[in-house]
Amino acid sequence: MKKLLLVITPFIMITPVHAGEITSRIIDSVQLTVEGPAIQSTRIGSSYSVSGSNISVTTLGGLTGGSTSAPQTIGSTNYDINTDGQAFTFSETSLIGDTPVTVQTAQSTGTWAQPNLYGNSTTSAGGSNGSLAGTLSATGISTVTAGGPGTTAVGQRTVELSVFQ
Repeated sequence: MKKLLLVITPFIMITPVHAGEITSRIIDSVQLTVEGPAIQSTRIGSSYSVSGSNISVTTLGGLTGGSTSAPQTIGSTNYDINTDGQAFTFSETSLIGDTPVTVQTAQSTGTWAQPNLYGNSTTSAGGSNGSLAGTLSATGISTVTAGGPGTTAVGQRTVELSVFQ
């Protein structure tokens, strides 16, 4: 029996507990942003409508003309009441659209000197950095200081611990 035990013993291995690798990372970051100015402008088209009752129309107005350099115009309307002394309704509505812009020149800085603003426009002024600031610290958490309008400041710390990787 002792010989059998000696033969089996070399095949039994006792391995110690081993933590292959332990990794620890700390990442600090600061992001500072100042928004630029923006313009969104949508051209409005022309429209014309007319409605009524007990009306006799001799000449109906409508849209005339219009080109790449000039807006459309409204033609004249001539009408009369069909039956004198009777109730009548008449409505004529028109909207003259924006003149299209075919050329606009940018300044050397990439901004528009005088932007074309159409009938439906939204403009936003650019941000002002003011006292916007951020610092990284090797021993502590990053700090950020608020700026003027249109700015954002984000400080972030990420801690990662990996065991048995």
